[in-house]
Amino acid sequence: MPRKSPAARRERSHRDFLQIPDFSAKEIDNLFSLAEKMRAGKYMKKPLAGKSLAMIFMKSSTRTRVSFEVGTWQLGGHALFLSPRDVQLGRGEPIADTARVLSRYVDGIMIRTFAHSEIEELAKYADVPIINGLTDLVHPCQVLADLLTVKQFLGGYKGKHIAWIGDGNNMANSWINAAYVLGFDLTLACPEGYDPDASILERAQSKGRVRVVRDPAEAAARADVINTDVWASMGQEEEQAIREKAFRGYKVDGALMKRANRDAIFLHCLPAHRGEEVTADVIDGPQSRVWDEAENRLHIQKAIMAVLMGGEKF
Repeated sequence: MPRKSPAARRERSHRDFLQIPDFSAKEIDNLFSLAEKMRAGKYMKKPLAGKSLAMIFMKSSTRTRVSFEVGTWQLGGHALFLSPRDVQLGRGEPIADTARVLSRYVDGIMIRTFAHSEIEELAKYADVPIINGLTDLVHPCQVLADLLTVKQFLGGYKGKHIAWIGDGNNMANSWINAAYVLGFDLTLACPEGYDPDASILERAQSKGRVRVVRDPAEAAARADVINTDVWASMGQEEEQAIREKAFRGYKVDGALMKRANRDAIFLHCLPAHRGEEVTADVIDGPQSRVWDEAENRLHIQKAIMAVLMGGEKF
């Protein structure tokens, strides 16, 4: 398949996916419908045929790499894994230069990195779609996969009460962004000093029903979804002992799950530390949908790539 010239590529308009509010509620619902077709094996198109995705991993990952790489291949495209040793970002090349160069080679860029400002700068200078695989601020693909899981097992997110237990981290911020766009109830139980991003929280509270409380039992009461994450994320390992003390009492166990609705489900973005933020009987128990959630990373990301890179309609 002949490729467009660099000039034609620069003239082409494109969209990025840096945070969940980059999509409207209608667009997200349409993404879910597309992802469900893909999960059911009812989507046979190859919208990425002849196209390549550059995957930049300044932070390593199992699920992000495998799901994007397999998903690109299933859509007919090719994915390139780029570690800090494979790109000049690790040696101080300006992000703008990397964006300009990669835009001449590939049709989309997925990046998993630290500072959110880095992905914003990449998007500013790139001529191809940028997909956020994770930053320290947000983890949008994961939360869309989580919501796809909620839709799969609870019929939808509307009228549901979501509970977040633990750190006000990038996952918590993305849940808040999702509540801001989609309008479901969200209660986050975070220890003092570990609250979500203030600006993201303030924006969501101006529109939706989003609360931050200190008591996990209050957040879990009558919840439809109980969600958590590790207490010390990648890059915070030196804070492990301090965080273990701060998060004492924030473990998701059987007693906490009993405060939720009877048909409530448990979610965790993984990797999980059994006995720390969640007990084994919960994550491996009948209410856990963690493995379906992990699978749904593949389907929602395929839908995102099909739309942003492959020309599929929302």
